Amino acid sequence: MKSLLALVLTSIISLSAFAKAGDALKYLPVQDGGRIKPYDSFAREMLEIVYGKSQFEGRAATEIVLTWMLSPQAWTNKKIFEVRNHQVLEAMKLPKDQRYFSGEELFASDRFQMLRQELQSKRETKEKLNPYFQALQRLENQFFVFQEIASGRMLKILPPKEGNAWIAIGDMPAEFQEKFLDITKAFVNHIGAIAKGDSAESLEQTGKALDDAVKKFEDAARMINPTAYDHDVKIKAEVHYNDFHPFRWAYVFYFLAASLILIVWVLNREGLMKAAWVMLVIGFALHTYGFGLRMYIMDRAPVSNMYETVIWVSWGVILFASILELIYKFRMILFAGTLASLFALVIADFAPAVLDPTLTPLEPVLRSNYWLTIHVMTITISYAAFFLAFGLGDIGLFYYLRGEEQHKEKIRSVVTAIYRAMQIGVAFLAPGIILGGIWADYSWGRFWGWDPKETWALIALLGYLAVLHARYAGMIKNFGMVVTGIVTFSLVIMAWYGVNFVLGAGLHSYGFGAGGVEYVSAFVAAHLLMCVYVAVVRQGRHSKNTAKPS
Repeated sequence: MKSLLALVLTSIISLSAFAKAGDALKYLPVQDGGRIKPYDSFAREMLEIVYGKSQFEGRAATEIVLTWMLSPQAWTNKKIFEVRNHQVLEAMKLPKDQRYFSGEELFASDRFQMLRQELQSKRETKEKLNPYFQALQRLENQFFVFQEIASGRMLKILPPKEGNAWIAIGDMPAEFQEKFLDITKAFVNHIGAIAKGDSAESLEQTGKALDDAVKKFEDAARMINPTAYDHDVKIKAEVHYNDFHPFRWAYVFYFLAASLILIVWVLNREGLMKAAWVMLVIGFALHTYGFGLRMYIMDRAPVSNMYETVIWVSWGVILFASILELIYKFRMILFAGTLASLFALVIADFAPAVLDPTLTPLEPVLRSNYWLTIHVMTITISYAAFFLAFGLGDIGLFYYLRGEEQHKEKIRSVVTAIYRAMQIGVAFLAPGIILGGIWADYSWGRFWGWDPKETWALIALLGYLAVLHARYAGMIKNFGMVVTGIVTFSLVIMAWYGVNFVLGAGLHSYGFGAGGVEYVSAFVAAHLLMCVYVAVVRQGRHSKNTAKPS
């Protein structure tokens, strides 16, 4: 870990040395969401909430969000509010084929206030919000965020002399109002120069003036409370994390590795296998680096929400696939692993509304690094092994469609890999559940309470144990193992995603989320239908072979 942190810090220092003039604003410390973060992160998160993306018309979030405060009236007719739910659009009498709307279109009419009252009435019932009310809640949050930023009440950039609550721009003393005014003047000059297409020398000058204004404000703020303002290294690390996108680079290299393995597999070009391993190792190193960065920034294991567990599980898939590939050298193990990890990382990258990548502090019940590391990381790494078995099951179905007899040896190899992956998963899931019980006793005063999360984790464990015992006893043959590798993963999906995003009930409320139900359901249904289809095709072939005269 010390080596990893050294690598992190070296990279940050190197990249910071080449920062563009005008970038100092990105590093301005802001208190938001229970922690200190760079303005770059704050702006990205706020624009994601309102617009659904971290850029608007090619312009950086740091520029967009500050202009909301400096000139909110200029945004009145800009289509920056994302609304995707058709029921909400219908209730507001807005076109369903449109995704983005202006504040004037959404909030000027009485319909929005009526919908807010409807949402409040639903909240008072204490029932889980359905997708319609979740979309309404998001719209209300978008309205709140824009209004609070425009009023200067949300951007808290000045530490107090005493206490922990930072001071918002609208409430700062006069001397700091003046210093922030200098920042805004320099900012307007700089973006004006960019808009006019000024020379590189002019942009350098306006950018440097902005950097100087930010530095003067930071120096004055640090004088008030040096301890509260001592976050320079982690602020730089977080901006580097935002700019570098390590997980995006990881899945690019996983894609290259999968492509090379496919060529080796199909065209029998063994010489490319070394190149595939190189691509995989680079991708895995970037994956690990991104994971380490999040750990360093937050001082905890990054497995506290759905996004972080997806990142962790995809990392585990590569690890287990590599180990099994080195042992068995089946090729398809590594191919299944890279594809599964690639799929998970792409979903995490392109679905921020469902898988929130925001770096957030831990809920009180999770504020034990020991138990967070031991229980959560153990139980979720088991999902990685089961996900690998799932990916191998897909490959097994492909071979059964191609022809069972001519691919008998490859099917046998796939089944062996599925069986081993399931064994690895059970070896982590069982102790993970037990350790969760110990943590529950420590946090809630009882070892087991049939909470939905606990129950579904146990159901998943029993499901995989049943498959392994049935295989050992000879009750499940090769095709059964391929199918169960896919079908039993639906139990993991329910324990991992379903409890938090569908049921939304129980004591594990810190992991609850919303969205993506229709896509996950379609994913599961498509695989179940594929299993049925291959079973029918296989049965048809067996019937024809049986009917042939001897």
